[in-house]
Amino acid sequence: MINLVKKHKKMKDYLVDDYLYCIADMLSEEVVWSMDDISHHAETSCLDHCFNVSFISYLICRKLSFDYSSAARGGLLHDFFLYDWHGTKLWNIHGIKHPKIALKNAKKYFELNKTEEAVIKKHMWPLTVFPSLHKEAYVVMFVDKGCTLMEMFRLRKRKFVEKYF
Repeated sequence: MINLVKKHKKMKDYLVDDYLYCIADMLSEEVVWSMDDISHHAETSCLDHCFNVSFISYLICRKLSFDYSSAARGGLLHDFFLYDWHGTKLWNIHGIKHPKIALKNAKKYFELNKTEEAVIKKHMWPLTVFPSLHKEAYVVMFVDKGCTLMEMFRLRKRKFVEKYF
């Protein structure tokens, strides 16, 4: 995705560099890269999905003068549940339970601010019942739903990790 974005004439290299700077500490953790082994939507890995959501949320929040760093970081960890939910007893409650599991895992490995926590915990609203008080959480929530639809209908076939790392 990053190379594709860089090829776009209007995209500036500094945006990609700044995005990577926002998530640099996360990229150094092997557990984040382990999400590439977890199937998520159709043929998309959990890591590719999280990169897609994170980068698009970063761009939108930056354009809107929101906290784009927290959106990028929370977006990368929004599905940090670290298990394959397909074909398990969890599949029917996964949508409700995984935000809390992802937040617990994220706190175990990273220091998070309140916005990042809200992004992770509330990205499945309205299934999370109470909405977020953070506008960045809404951006990630809508981007997540859009990316999920694209991935499920195989409209996005690029593998983020294979192409850019």
